[in-house]
Amino acid sequence: MRSYIELTLKKLRFENLSLILQSETQQGLRFLFTILLLLSGIVCPMAQTLTDTADYKPTDKYEFPYSYIPPVALPVLPDSIDVERLQHKVFWRAGAEVVGLNLVLNAFDRFVLNGSYSKISWTSVKNNLRHGFVWDDDALDTNVFGHPYQGSYGFNAGRSNGYNFWQSSLFALGGSLMWELFMETTYPSINDLISTPIGGSAFGEVFYRTSDLLLDDRSSGWERFGREAGAFVIDPMRGFTRIVTGRAWEHRTTSGRRFGIPLVRLSFSLGARMIFFNDSQNYTRGGLTTRIKVEYGDKFATHTRYPYDYFTALFDFDLMKTQPIVSRVDIVGRLLSKEIYDSESGHISLGMYQHYDYMDSDTISSKKINTITSECLVPYKLGIPASVGGGIVARHTQTPDWQIEGYAHVNAIALGGMLTDFYRHSKRNYNWGSGFSVKAGFHWFNRKLGLNTGANFRMFQLYTLKGSTIDYHDYPETMAPDVQGDKSNGNFINLGAYLNCRVWRELYITGIFDWYSRHTHYLELNLKEELKLYSTRGPRFKSNQLGLKLMLTYNL
Repeated sequence: MRSYIELTLKKLRFENLSLILQSETQQGLRFLFTILLLLSGIVCPMAQTLTDTADYKPTDKYEFPYSYIPPVALPVLPDSIDVERLQHKVFWRAGAEVVGLNLVLNAFDRFVLNGSYSKISWTSVKNNLRHGFVWDDDALDTNVFGHPYQGSYGFNAGRSNGYNFWQSSLFALGGSLMWELFMETTYPSINDLISTPIGGSAFGEVFYRTSDLLLDDRSSGWERFGREAGAFVIDPMRGFTRIVTGRAWEHRTTSGRRFGIPLVRLSFSLGARMIFFNDSQNYTRGGLTTRIKVEYGDKFATHTRYPYDYFTALFDFDLMKTQPIVSRVDIVGRLLSKEIYDSESGHISLGMYQHYDYMDSDTISSKKINTITSECLVPYKLGIPASVGGGIVARHTQTPDWQIEGYAHVNAIALGGMLTDFYRHSKRNYNWGSGFSVKAGFHWFNRKLGLNTGANFRMFQLYTLKGSTIDYHDYPETMAPDVQGDKSNGNFINLGAYLNCRVWRELYITGIFDWYSRHTHYLELNLKEELKLYSTRGPRFKSNQLGLKLMLTYNL
C-alpha cells in the first residue's frame, strides 16, 4: 500500500528546495550585520587580560579544584559604591532608547535595505491594529536568532539604566510590541512577540554581563578607549548609555563594574568539520569550523542571588558550502538554585534555568525534491527561543586531579520551531510548536594527564497546536497562512561526545562527534483530494546526520 501511494504521488511536483530556502538580499544583509556584531561581542572579552591583576582582591569564598579550564582572572567582588550607583533607575531614558532604537532600525531597513515591510504609514498601522496577531512566515534564522538578538537591545536599554533582569524583560516586550504594531507593514506576529523578549533576555543578560568584564573607570588613555569600544560592541545599548551620561570618560576610584569579576572561563576552538547525510544515498561535505564557549560564574555556588549569576554560552560558526554560518547557539542561564549536598568529595545543587537553543543545517545533497512523499533533504532545523525548567548539577571529586561532573534538565518549551517535510511557504520550512525537552550529560577530566572527555544527550519534543486547515500549496504567496504549520508531533535528538587531549599548556586537540536525528509524525496531511490516501494515523518521516570535528582548542 505504501509503495502504491508513493508511486501515485511521485507524479506531483512542487517548488525546488533552493527557492524555498532562499533568503531575500535585504534579510541577508541584515543577518550578516547581526553575525558580525555577535562575533565581536564574543571575542572582545579577551581584552579582559589587559586588567592590572595587582588590583585584584580575591576572597576565600572562591575555589577552583573542580574546573579543568582555569578562570581568566581571579574573582573580585563588586564595589558597593558601583552597585548602588548602577541600580539607579531612569525610566524616561530607558524608554527613549527603546523607541529610538526601533526608529533607527526601521530607517535602516527602509533607506538602506529598501525593505517593503518597513515602508510604514498610518494606513499600515490601522491595518495592524484591526487585524491582530498572526503566525508569520519568516525564515528560522530571522525569527529564532535575529529577533532575540534585536530583543537584547531593548532588554539592555532597561538594564543599562538601573533595572534588574525581570524589569528589563518588560522593556524588551514593550519594544517588541511597538515594532510589531507600528514599525512594519506586515501583520503583527505572535511568534515574534514571544521570541523577541524571552530570547532577548537570554542574549541581553549574556551581553550585559560580558561587557561588564571589560569596563574599568580607573583606566585612562588608549586602554580606556579600548575598554569602552569593546564594551560598546558587545552591548551597544550600554555603550550608548555610558556616552550620553558621560560615564564613558568619567574617571573614578572604583572600577564601575556592576558585578565585579566572577569566575570566567573562555575556550576558543578552530579546525575542520565533516558532515554525513543519508537518505537513499550517502552525502559528505567538509569545511572549516570554530567554536567559542563562555562559562560565567560558579555552577556550584551555595545559593543564587540574581538571575544569570551563572551561565554558559556556546557559539558554533561554520565555513562550508551550502551551510549556514551560524550552525549552533546554546545559552543556559541559572535563574535560582539551592544546594542540597556539599562535602569535600562531592556537591549536588538543584535550580531553575532559562534555555535558548538554535541548531541550523541545510542540504548537502545535489538532488532536487520533486515528490510530496520525499523526505526533506535538509537534515534538521531547530530553534527554541522560549524555554525554562528545572535542573540538577553534581560533582564528584576522587582526587584533586580526578573529577567528574554531571547534569540533567527537564524543560517546558513555550515556543519552538522544527523542520517540516510539507509546510513550505515563502521563506518558512518549519513548524511552530510547544512541548518539552530533556538534557543530560557528564564531563570527566584528569588535570594531571591533561585529558578530559564527556558526552551529552538532548531531546526536544514539539507539538503543533494550530495545524494547517488549507491546501497551502495553492495559497497566494503574498498571503501567509495564519497557522503554526503542519499538524504534527516532532521529535529531535542530538547525541554528542568529545575528547580533549592537552598538547602544550592550555592548548588541546579536540575531537567532537555529533549525531542528529529528526522524527516527525504528521497527524493530518490536509492536501489535495487526490493525495488523501494515507490512513488517519498519518505518515512518519525521519532524517539523520552525523558530524565530526577535529580542532585545536585554547583555554583562556
